[in-house]
Amino acid sequence: MTITTSTSTSSIGSAAPGANVQLIDVVKDYSGQRALDGVTLSINPGEFIALLGPSGCGKTTALRALSGLELVDGGHILIDGKDVVDVPVNKRDIGMVFQSYSLFPHLTAGENVEFGLRMRKVGAAERRRRAAETLELVGLDHHVGRYAHQLSGGQQQRVALARALVTKPRVLLLDEPLSALDAKVRVQLREEIRRIQTELSITTLFVTHDQEEALAIADRVAVMRAGNIEQVGTPEELYSKPATPFVAEFVGLTNRVTGVVSGGTVELLGQRLPLVQADAPDGEVRVYLRPEHITLSSSGIPATVVTSSFLGSHRRTNVRLEDGSVISLQHSARLVPAPGEAVHLELSGAPVTVGPS
Repeated sequence: MTITTSTSTSSIGSAAPGANVQLIDVVKDYSGQRALDGVTLSINPGEFIALLGPSGCGKTTALRALSGLELVDGGHILIDGKDVVDVPVNKRDIGMVFQSYSLFPHLTAGENVEFGLRMRKVGAAERRRRAAETLELVGLDHHVGRYAHQLSGGQQQRVALARALVTKPRVLLLDEPLSALDAKVRVQLREEIRRIQTELSITTLFVTHDQEEALAIADRVAVMRAGNIEQVGTPEELYSKPATPFVAEFVGLTNRVTGVVSGGTVELLGQRLPLVQADAPDGEVRVYLRPEHITLSSSGIPATVVTSSFLGSHRRTNVRLEDGSVISLQHSARLVPAPGEAVHLELSGAPVTVGPS
């Protein structure tokens, strides 16, 4: 199923700039269960935001609320300053692509793309021109006459994307559109989506549970948990300065090490490190330490190699500390520590996130 609502008849490349979108204290309940608990998020015109989180956290519900497919129980949804909470789906100027392609099997790729324009009573010649133009944008201009069963999964999702774009929406919503594809096709298509979104300056909200996808293509990422947004930031900010233990564990790999906070820093493994949360209270804490912030050294923290795995551009090595705990570090693939080898570790000094021990 693909929903589109724009009514412009100009060239796809001259679509209006993306809209400003705001969700303000949005609440949604299902049979007494709170799916959205006061979600607030602002998306700038032409910005690409990824909603990232585990299954059941509310990210798809937030997207459907923005689209109008879900009625909300509280809060406001603004598109260019206009509250659209009571505006029907087909009046919101939104395009949407779902996980399933849901192409009409009895229509060709071109006819599938034309469908939204046909519903808007756009003339046949104009429909064909704009459908061909949009299929060219997604790299399928030579497949206009093919039916869904003649297309690969990746090609079908490109047709679904073209169907969402042909009416030139000012907001594009993508609900896990790549999850049904194999890994190589997913990478190719996510890069195409980003290229097209940048070229057309469409304000875009992309829902995914795949952190690599979110970090690779979004301008900013909003991490959701239990109906709330835990943190919003650039991919770099989320990875290097996670604001909460949940974000630290959900985004990227991390080690959990016991430390002690005092005087605005934390002591762990015999070293003092700065804190991401400057207001963390003194006392024993759990420290979230990235593997790449630990290096092999000629002296420092003693450890014993447990395993070491080759990962192409780098290696990931697990080591056992003197207290028996095991942590991971990432380092150059040129270094190949052997299981049982005695090594020393050094911490990079990067700020760390802490939580209750």
